[in-house]
Amino acid sequence: MLITRIRPSIWIPAMEVIWSVLTMVLASAKNFETLIVVRFLVGLAESTFYPAIQYVIGSWYKPDELGKRACIFHTASALGPMFSGFLQTGAYNGLNGVHGLAGWKWLFVIDGIITVPIALLGFLIMPDLPSNTKPSIFYTQEQIDIGRRRMAEIGRKPPAAFTRKKIAGFFTTWHIYTLVPLYVLFNNGGGSSNSMIFWYLYPTHPFSASRDAKTLILFRLKSFNKPRHTVYTIGQINTYPLGIQAVQVVTTLIYAWWSDIVRARWPPMLLAGTWAMTTNIVLASTPLYEHITRRWVFYYFTLVQGGLSGLILAWANELTGHDNEKRAFVVASCNMFAYVVQAWLPILIFPQVEQPRVFKGNVTTACINFSMMCFAMLTLYLSKRDQRRERKLRASTVPSESSDDYVAEDETHMDIKEANVKTQARASETDVSEVPVPTLTSEFRCAASIA
Repeated sequence: MLITRIRPSIWIPAMEVIWSVLTMVLASAKNFETLIVVRFLVGLAESTFYPAIQYVIGSWYKPDELGKRACIFHTASALGPMFSGFLQTGAYNGLNGVHGLAGWKWLFVIDGIITVPIALLGFLIMPDLPSNTKPSIFYTQEQIDIGRRRMAEIGRKPPAAFTRKKIAGFFTTWHIYTLVPLYVLFNNGGGSSNSMIFWYLYPTHPFSASRDAKTLILFRLKSFNKPRHTVYTIGQINTYPLGIQAVQVVTTLIYAWWSDIVRARWPPMLLAGTWAMTTNIVLASTPLYEHITRRWVFYYFTLVQGGLSGLILAWANELTGHDNEKRAFVVASCNMFAYVVQAWLPILIFPQVEQPRVFKGNVTTACINFSMMCFAMLTLYLSKRDQRRERKLRASTVPSESSDDYVAEDETHMDIKEANVKTQARASETDVSEVPVPTLTSEFRCAASIA
C-alpha cells in the first residue's frame, strides 16, 4: 500500500539497496542468531519487490499487453537460478578460502555487489505511475500523456485518497476472496518436486528437505560420489540441473503469449492445472524405482504451473483496475498469503519421514491444482456476471438515477477527455501518434534466488 503514496522509482530501488547491503552482511554472520535476524531483515526488504513491480506493470499496460509483460518479468525467478549455477561454480572454484571466506559466503558478497548498481540505476530509469511520472530524458511529457490516456480508456484509475468506504470496499467485493486463494493454490502446487532429493539420495532414510527444485537435482548428482570415487565435480553439480528452470521459462512464455492472444487468463490456468494434477497422480500411483526415466521427466513436470504467477496478477490488475488502492491491496495480499501458507504446508503434507514416497503429499498436491482450477473458473464466472450487470445498468439507467458503477464509468470517460485535451494541446509541437509507449524497465536480479 505504501507504493500508492511513495513514488515507485524511490521505494523499489531503496528497498533493493537495503537488500543488497543486508545480503552482504550475511557473509559476516558469526553465529546462528545473527544469521536469523539478518535473514529476517533481508526477507522484509525483498518482500515488497515482486508485488510492487507487478503493480507498476499493471499501471501502464492494456489487457492485450499485460500478460506478456508480467510473465516476462516473472521469468527472472527461473533465469536467476540458471545463471546462479554458473555463478556458484565460479565462486567455488575461484574464491573458496580467499580472505578466509568460504565459497558460499562469497556468493552473498557477489549477490550484493551485482544488485547495488542495478538498484542505483533504478533511481534514474524506473518509471512511476502514469499519474505521477515526471518528464525526463527517458520519458517525455507526450509519452506520459499517452500512458494516462491509455489507462483512462480501460478504466484503470490513478491513486486516490483513502477513505473508510474505500477500505471497507476491499473486503465487501468478491475479488480478494477468489484471487488470493487462486494465487495461494498456484504457489503451493509444485511441492512434489521437493521429493526428488529423497528419491535419488537416500531411498530408505530421511534427509533434510529443500524447497528449491534445483537443489533436488544437486543432491541427486552428489549421491553418485563415493569415497575415493568422484563421478561429478562441484562445477558439474552446479551447472547440470538447469533443465528445471528451462521448462519453467518455456511454459511461462507460452502461457503469456497464448493468454494475450485470446485475451483470457483462464485457459493457461486450466492447462497448467490439469498438467500438474496429472503429474502428481502419476507420481502417487507408480512405483518409485521402476521406469526411472519416466519418473525423472514427471519430476520436471511438477513445476509447469510455475509460470502462472504473472497471469494471475495480471488478472488481478485488470479486475480491480477501477480502484487503484484496492488493486495494490489485492496484488500484495496474493503474494503475502501465498508465502504465509508455503511456510508450513510443505512440512505438513511432505514430512521427511515419508519421503520419497509421500503418497499423501502427491495426492494433496493434485487436489491443490484441481482447486486452483476451480477458483480460476469461479473468478471467471464472477467477472462475467459483473460484466452482464454493467451492460444491463447502462441500458436501463438514466444519469439522474445512476449508481456508483455508472458514476465510475462516467468518470472514466472524463479521464479520457482530459487526457485527450492534454495530448491535443501539444499536437502543434509534436506528432504524438509517433511517440512510443514508455516501456517499463524491470530489474532482473539474476543471482538473488541463491541467497
